[in-house]
Amino acid sequence: MANNWNIPDWLEAEIRERDKVCVYCGNEFTSVKVSRKSAASWEHIINDESIITRENIALCCCGCNSSKGQKQLSVWLQTKYCQERGITPESVAPVIKRAIERGL
Repeated sequence: MANNWNIPDWLEAEIRERDKVCVYCGNEFTSVKVSRKSAASWEHIINDESIITRENIALCCCGCNSSKGQKQLSVWLQTKYCQERGITPESVAPVIKRAIERGL
């Protein structure tokens, strides 16, 4: 399956294996036909499309991805969106926890 972010096939397969649910809210992904908001989307944890590494690429739901937008991770985690959904530095997936530990 091709992607628009120049993510190599081997890395895409690895991330799809790792991120079975949204790395932020933990919700299961649905098909776009069911709900666009809960469909999987590619996330650049650091908002730089040129950083294509297993530490910076993740799968999250479209709802979280559109809410985060270009915000820095630490800033976004303090937003009303995250507060209402119980998304905290402690509740996110390990790949996001590691990004937080690196001060992103």
